[in-house]
Amino acid sequence: MAAQPTEPRTVRVHIEGRVQGVGFRYWTERVAVKLGLDGWVRNRRDGSVEAAFSGPTDAVAEMLQRCHDGPPAARVDHLNVVDENDPPPAGFEVKPTL
Repeated sequence: MAAQPTEPRTVRVHIEGRVQGVGFRYWTERVAVKLGLDGWVRNRRDGSVEAAFSGPTDAVAEMLQRCHDGPPAARVDHLNVVDENDPPPAGFEVKPTL
């Protein structure tokens, strides 16, 4: 049975490509807040970006779709999405690089 659009979903996303130095984290924060999602985003030392999104299934799906493109200067080569069981705390934050 497929999840309903309003059921909560939590995912962790690993984004690779030209995703650092192009405003990806702050773009992600703006879009996630606009979509009403909880979670976080951070740069990784390997040059990728990692994020967690939690909220209604349809909003999470919209966020993932937007992450395939990213902000104007970005180039996303690969997006790996893993469903998670534990949602992050309420709100959305930009975390320090890991």
